[in-house]
Amino acid sequence: METTNNTGFRVESDLIGQREIPDSDLYGVQTLRGIENFEISKFHLNEYPLFIKGLAITKMGAARANYELGLLTKQQADAIEQACREIIDGKYHDQFPVDMIQGGAGTTTNMNANEVIANRALEIMGHKRGEYTYCSPNDHVNCSQSTNDAYPTAIHIGMYFSHLRYMEHFEKLIESFERKGKEFASILKIGRTQLEDAVPMTLGQTFSGFAAILRDEIKHLNEAANDFLTINMGATAIGTGICAEPGYAEKCVAALAEITGWDIKLSDNLVGATSDTSCLVGYASALKRVAVKVNKICNDLRLLASGPRCGLGEFNLPAMQPGSSIMPGKVNPVIPEVMNQICYKVIGNELCVTMAGEAAQMELNAMEPVMAQCDFESVDLMINGFDTLRTRCVDGITANADRCREEVRNSICIVTALNPVIGYKNSTKIAKEALETGKSVYDLVLEHGILTQKDLDTILAPENMIKPVKLDIKPLK
Repeated sequence: METTNNTGFRVESDLIGQREIPDSDLYGVQTLRGIENFEISKFHLNEYPLFIKGLAITKMGAARANYELGLLTKQQADAIEQACREIIDGKYHDQFPVDMIQGGAGTTTNMNANEVIANRALEIMGHKRGEYTYCSPNDHVNCSQSTNDAYPTAIHIGMYFSHLRYMEHFEKLIESFERKGKEFASILKIGRTQLEDAVPMTLGQTFSGFAAILRDEIKHLNEAANDFLTINMGATAIGTGICAEPGYAEKCVAALAEITGWDIKLSDNLVGATSDTSCLVGYASALKRVAVKVNKICNDLRLLASGPRCGLGEFNLPAMQPGSSIMPGKVNPVIPEVMNQICYKVIGNELCVTMAGEAAQMELNAMEPVMAQCDFESVDLMINGFDTLRTRCVDGITANADRCREEVRNSICIVTALNPVIGYKNSTKIAKEALETGKSVYDLVLEHGILTQKDLDTILAPENMIKPVKLDIKPLK
């Protein structure tokens, strides 16, 4: 029973008993219990607007299906839909204060949505908050549903929105590396393997390589995200559809597809789908793949820009802030460093999601809340990291072309380019002598009369050292 008084509070009751709820709050007694029970983290539902949007869309789709089946009056359905629409548009998000990490397999979050939508619908219908006879969180907003189908469906929808947002920012970072690849296309440098000098390449190839390995991940990300478009609405408690009428699942899924414009489909087996959280595991793994690559790239940026005088110094990262409280003039690569740390966090989140995913028991996975928190957090962290890395680092990188040319000129490794022409034995002899005497490979080849200067210059021309070529040149001896 729900009652009102003149103290600025309303009294709501549930299985456990009665509680006073401030009249200013749209949420109700079950949300209040969740707030009190789960003071766990700093990750609250109202910090994840796309998840809240997913909840509102889920409830809107259910309301449309329930109205078609005659389970809601037109007034109730219209009021619920309007309340959901307002939440989708960003209103009342402060009324979702529950901790993302919670027991109960998401029941607190589901009831938070049910109560906020019900109380807002009551206002739209001309009633007071808490007058649940006219529109109940359980009997009307949650009609034909269980937390065990509504909550994962909301996560799927929210995560797909997050994925679309993620891809926009990811693409911009890739394009930034591609632009640098073109800008530095003519600057010859030394490539390295195992931190040792290898063979010549261009600085542009370094950056276009960064872009390429990231662009390869777009396919994997999209494939993982597509799994979110298969949902278990209509499964209710364990997948049997108890408390839902025949045809509800199909009508609800059709409504969700219409609302979102996405190709949302019903799972082939609702019992299996209700305990299966592999789509969250799969997407966390896709994010981890990106994190591993971005981490490698940021390590390379820090190494290749190290110095400025006693490091590799092939290019300059933008100076963003003083780097030391004791060493004047020191500037640190703070942007790649923070991106490294974001990658470590995303990789750690993937492990958490994996462990929680394997914790499913019988017909449900009660650990889904932490899985959702980790995936939503990883997306947000990487979006912020992508934008910071792009605008505060990559876009402003400048090349040290003279330093790169000097490295090539002084490197022993250019003898590798001579190997197909003068043979491995001659190449080894020249390399060894160059290391022992400090003379250049170029000078030693001419000194020993192995090649003419014209042929040597042809072999060592930049355009002939950065791609496969066939040269019709023979050694003199």
